[in-house]
Amino acid sequence: MMSLKKITAGSGYDYLIRQVAAQDATIGTGLAAYYEQKGESPGVWMGSGLVGLDGIHPGDPVTEAQMKALFGHGLHPLTDEIRQAAIDAGLSDHEAEKMCRLGRPFAERTAGSSEFQQELKRRYAAANTEAGRKASAQLDPDVRARIRSEVAREFFIKENGRPPASPRELHSAVARWSRPVAATIAGFDMTLSPVKSVSTLWALATLLDSQTVERLHLQAVGKAAEYLETRLYTRVGPHGIRNVETRGMVAVGFTHRDSRAGDPDLHTHLVIANKVQTLDGRWYALNASLLYEAKVAASETYNTALEMGLAETFRLRFVERSTGRGKRPVREIAGIDPALNARWSTRRGQIEHRRDELAATFLDDHGRPPTEAEMIALAQQANLETREAKHAPRSFAEQRATWRTEAEELLGRGGGGPDAHHGVPVRPRTAPVA
Repeated sequence: MMSLKKITAGSGYDYLIRQVAAQDATIGTGLAAYYEQKGESPGVWMGSGLVGLDGIHPGDPVTEAQMKALFGHGLHPLTDEIRQAAIDAGLSDHEAEKMCRLGRPFAERTAGSSEFQQELKRRYAAANTEAGRKASAQLDPDVRARIRSEVAREFFIKENGRPPASPRELHSAVARWSRPVAATIAGFDMTLSPVKSVSTLWALATLLDSQTVERLHLQAVGKAAEYLETRLYTRVGPHGIRNVETRGMVAVGFTHRDSRAGDPDLHTHLVIANKVQTLDGRWYALNASLLYEAKVAASETYNTALEMGLAETFRLRFVERSTGRGKRPVREIAGIDPALNARWSTRRGQIEHRRDELAATFLDDHGRPPTEAEMIALAQQANLETREAKHAPRSFAEQRATWRTEAEELLGRGGGGPDAHHGVPVRPRTAPVA
């Protein structure tokens, strides 16, 4: 499975490094460190485009400073070191800055300030002042929505000479007036996740088998990345009329172990920089439309590679299972108890159900559907209302102990038979490679 979303310049990358363990510090290596270290592992550099970045190599761990330079500002990941070396050599600040550039640096853009948005700010401030608070205080979301609806209705009547004919018509106008200026895109987060039964296998198998599953997952991610390399072009010429070949992608891979609910959820964020280098050495933005067109094929490349690797290594068989009316079936590992998959797949359903309830209430209260921004806020509210207190970063050892306890509570100790790990059939054909 795969999702793809944009990362904006500035601090859009922050969520990727928030849970990284021992960030920017020397950490232990080997099985013991992997098993006992709290938090997620640091990201690693990926992509053949790294050939154009001196000092950065595939597999190197990425630091926060490097992420800030490339995804925050569009500069060389080693900007701090390059700038300091240039100044030490007697170059000016301007000359040092030029040495760090990868084409044009990113311009950080903020949302526009339309007449509608300016009026909203005035009304928000007035509501706070009337309540005896600072004008800039955060208003209750329901109060903000009520004010937005009132202002929108006034603007609609002023613009059209009549009230809106339906909630949908008012919603369309609000969405149009609220549209922000396009943000600068720093990169793209392509998240690759196996089907839930693979995460279940990885969570409950022996430690060495679990490491093998993760290795196969990362190899499948690599296959998807190799496919994407063939689709990464930049556009040059008037209006970007011509696609030009590049040296490949510059990317970082962050592999995470659990979901926000703490369920086993092995997945990798393949974070692709919106910087590609042509064969003659110039840096441009990548052609994002080709990346989106390649999404489905890259997802299939990942799924096929992972399924083949698991089948070959563990003699596993995959079968199609229904995911609900109107939805495509997914191929899960045969022999894994569906109850385990369901136990560790409830989070999304809880959020979506509560989000839909909040959206229906919003329509009743305000006479219009929520805008895209308001829908995002409702989803965030649903997320907060349906989740337990956020757990502190945990080591893989702590996670595995928790997941095993949850499996035993669901299936009974040793559930799944003598050749299974709590319903997870693992029968390696050869000795796993750690």
